[in-house]
Amino acid sequence: MSTAIVTGQPVPGSSLENDLRSLGFDVRAATDALEAESLLAAVPADRRVALVDARFVGHLHALRLGLTDPRFPLAAVPGAVTAQPAARQALTRALARETSAGGGTAVVVDSVADRVVTALDADGGAVHRPELGSLVAAVPEDPQARNEVRQAVAAVDDEAVRLKSAVKSRDGFFTTFFISPYSRYIARWCARRGLTPNQVTTASLLTALIAAGCAATGTRAGFVAAGVLLIASFVLDCTDGQLARYALKYSTLGAWLDATFDRAKEYAYYAGLALGAARGGDDVWALALGAMILQTCRHVVDFSFNEANHDATANTSPTAALSDKLDSVGWTVWLRRMIVLPIGERWAMIAVLTAATTPRITFYVLLIGCAFAATYTTAGRVLRSLTRKAERTDRAAKALADLADSGPLAEALSRIALPLRTPVASALMGTAAVVLTACLAPYGSWLPVLGAVFYVAFSALAAARPLTGALDWLVPPLFRAAEYGTVLALASKAGVNGTLPAAFGLVAAVAYHHYDTVYRIRGNAGAPPAWLVRAIGGQEGRTLLVTVLAALLTASQFKVALTVLAVAVALVVLVESIRFWVSAGAPAVHDEGEPA
Repeated sequence: MSTAIVTGQPVPGSSLENDLRSLGFDVRAATDALEAESLLAAVPADRRVALVDARFVGHLHALRLGLTDPRFPLAAVPGAVTAQPAARQALTRALARETSAGGGTAVVVDSVADRVVTALDADGGAVHRPELGSLVAAVPEDPQARNEVRQAVAAVDDEAVRLKSAVKSRDGFFTTFFISPYSRYIARWCARRGLTPNQVTTASLLTALIAAGCAATGTRAGFVAAGVLLIASFVLDCTDGQLARYALKYSTLGAWLDATFDRAKEYAYYAGLALGAARGGDDVWALALGAMILQTCRHVVDFSFNEANHDATANTSPTAALSDKLDSVGWTVWLRRMIVLPIGERWAMIAVLTAATTPRITFYVLLIGCAFAATYTTAGRVLRSLTRKAERTDRAAKALADLADSGPLAEALSRIALPLRTPVASALMGTAAVVLTACLAPYGSWLPVLGAVFYVAFSALAAARPLTGALDWLVPPLFRAAEYGTVLALASKAGVNGTLPAAFGLVAAVAYHHYDTVYRIRGNAGAPPAWLVRAIGGQEGRTLLVTVLAALLTASQFKVALTVLAVAVALVVLVESIRFWVSAGAPAVHDEGEPA
């Protein structure tokens, strides 16, 4: 249990202690700062502790935001400050210094909690201050001020604000107007029954997998059920995040589950559609794999661009200024969010097309929509990069190098290579060499192997120079397109039933590794361990291996080889990923930005 130390003389009629107990705090009273210091020392080191001024008046949800959010070691609202175990020493030092400076009796004049926050700021402590909006949190100094603050509290509906804040601030049109108006109430219903965000996330995954199973039946009834269940899965997907924000139940495991399950659900549904089409005599596995590749490359473009500009200096451009101006016009905001086909619009489109048309039509429309969205977003980011005079940091270069996923071959060759002036040119030439030869040469030809050799060499050239150029964020998505596109091309040329599903499994396993890398970097935990990248060959090693297998093996043997490779990669990356994300040192990654 957490401990709250209420400092100062009790205020008659105050509900503060009851409010703190309702938030899970064991409440203890201290008449002055000296006694507060003594009580703080007695609290076990593994407990969260809070200092709260006895005169505090405010909404319960303001206290909840300030004192119970598990993501921040230190947090504060006016009149209250809290520290998790990792920040207890900083809080203890600040309180000891303020007690010494104030003689232990200054609590009757001002707020111990606020003075401690000032001391923490002076020490360089990262004190999180939640945005309260219309919520009230104050320490009135006299009865008249106290009465005014109480009236301000009564004028604002605490629960309405809590429900509103449960919804992500930036979301797509479909999610904002067709899901969130009622999913927030589902989140509240779940919170009142003790359900956790992780349970809702799991329910969303299971619902999507059932939807994929329905699509795999290949019947019209199955397709209709699949569309309905896919929307239901998305409602639950929105609900888990809203439940986390409503109840402030964030966790490292929940962040990982939410980040990875979205991709697992969508790609499993693609596989279900392909299986359903096959039952009807239509082979759309190439389209399903193409959709997965396009969607993954879109995400890598987003991740790479954001990492490249995360902490860039002089980060301005005329294109960005125009974008900011457009954001001031309401309808353009929604139009631009719809154009990029975020997850809400995308899943709604897939669900409707599944129920009303065929898997082939569904994939055609999906590919066209995603291709347009990818062109729109990538072109805009290229323009921003070319017109922006920004200096990128070593951290950004390291993040891009990690996203590139270069293996031992590229690393070894990069030490002796003479790099081209622009790494993105090297990546582009290598990608063109391997993908074009894989597409144009007949199955069994050694030409794709030659293209892969050139690709390995160009990958080394790209890795030989720090990725700090204006367009170097394009290197990781180019590498993804090269590896995934080569697998798709060679599997399509094999012409044996089962080869494309095996290729789908291999790309899915490798894509999981790449998403895992992204979320580790977002959590400031660095890339996956070097041994893992070496064990699975790096992007250039896997690309070369697949081309060699296609040249050496018959089509039937190639199918088996892809299956074995997919299983091997999946086992290695999943075991290491699960080990990392359930460990105590894993970061909490909560994406409140643009929807994926």
